[in-house]
Amino acid sequence: MKVAKFGGTSLASAGQIKKVCNIILSDPERQIIVVSAPGKRDKNDTKVTDMLIACAESYLANGNADEETEKVVTRYAEIAQELGLSNEIVDAIRDDIKERLKITSSGREGFIDSLKAAGEDNCAKLVAAYLQSIGVDAKYINPKDAGLILSNEYGNAQVLPQSYDNLKSLKNIPGIKIFPGFFGYSLNGEIVTFSRGGSDITGSILAAAVNADLYENYTDVDCVYSVNPNIVPNPQPIREITYREMRELSYAGFSVFHEEALVPVYRKGVPVRIKNTNNPDAPGTTIVLHREKYNGPVVGIAGDKGFCTIYISKYLMNREIGFGRKVLQILEDEGLSYEHIPSGIDHMSIVMRESQLTKDIEKRVIRRIYDELAVDHITVEHDQALIMIVGEGMQRTIGIAARITGALARASVNIEMINQGSSEESIMIGVRADDCTKAIQAIYHEFFK
Repeated sequence: MKVAKFGGTSLASAGQIKKVCNIILSDPERQIIVVSAPGKRDKNDTKVTDMLIACAESYLANGNADEETEKVVTRYAEIAQELGLSNEIVDAIRDDIKERLKITSSGREGFIDSLKAAGEDNCAKLVAAYLQSIGVDAKYINPKDAGLILSNEYGNAQVLPQSYDNLKSLKNIPGIKIFPGFFGYSLNGEIVTFSRGGSDITGSILAAAVNADLYENYTDVDCVYSVNPNIVPNPQPIREITYREMRELSYAGFSVFHEEALVPVYRKGVPVRIKNTNNPDAPGTTIVLHREKYNGPVVGIAGDKGFCTIYISKYLMNREIGFGRKVLQILEDEGLSYEHIPSGIDHMSIVMRESQLTKDIEKRVIRRIYDELAVDHITVEHDQALIMIVGEGMQRTIGIAARITGALARASVNIEMINQGSSEESIMIGVRADDCTKAIQAIYHEFFK
């Protein structure tokens, strides 16, 4: 059995949905299908999810969202008409959205989650209706009926363990099952969504629950590349990559696959294959537990901007018991999470997402660290980027760091920070945000000439 997930660009129009259905029907092992909401048809278009968010916000602000609702319904109506479906499905979609607009008991965040989820939910109904119209045994599956239970965290829900036992029964339902991605239900029956792009997570959960032979993730690129093609033209494709490698690259900016989506399939050992809806014959990229062959030590390079670093200095810091814990307690009190903490005997650096550190919070954190820990010096560096160089082939390979630093020196890029994990499968480099692109290009050409 295969679980296949199709992203928003794969479902943006009737033509794309027909491609999707041809892919589904080309392999009888594709029995569970996860769909996103219709995405952009072109670069000037609007995703249905964004249209639904606008609909929710208009209703909350004005008590009316008739215009925004009709825009969403019109988008679905155009698809339905081109698929040769009756107005019945369009009327059902309109009624569904109007019913969601009436449910305000869960507060602002719950209300928005309910509206956002309408994109995937109604797309699943539309795809199922089209397959039925061409004589295929297909059925829409409601996540609530199937037992996809999530934590009560609007916009950032996590799957609860009992979901896996509930969802096992999907493999016993005959025919093709069309399952909406991105959302589930809390224990008290409210709709809750994953973070944006969370349909990947839904597919992964289902693949793990039914112990699928393969989880296929269809998007708009042929495969994962060793670097962002917008930074380096025609980069080397990655045919096979491990979960650990993909996790590192996803964290640092690889947007092909949602970084949280790897957890369920990783735990079950279900392989993942990333494919292109518009070029289904391309081999794609397969994510596995272990890979035997290494085409050089580095498999991929990724970078992401938007970081800052708090540098703390105190003489004899290493002799002070509990110093690190006290610093982290101050961050916790301010609701801050950190990404990395490289340190020396008298120095501690805390790397975090810059979006968290407002000016007011920054002032409070600095004042508290000075007052409570009597440090010698604190500085905060903004506008930083982190670059991850990833590859299990780097393990026990001599000279990797030297090649990286040499490449950056030749490109006149100053290294703000360097850190390597104990597993030796990744090296993290900190640079100024303005140097991010230049640094990635220099490192790529060092390892992929």
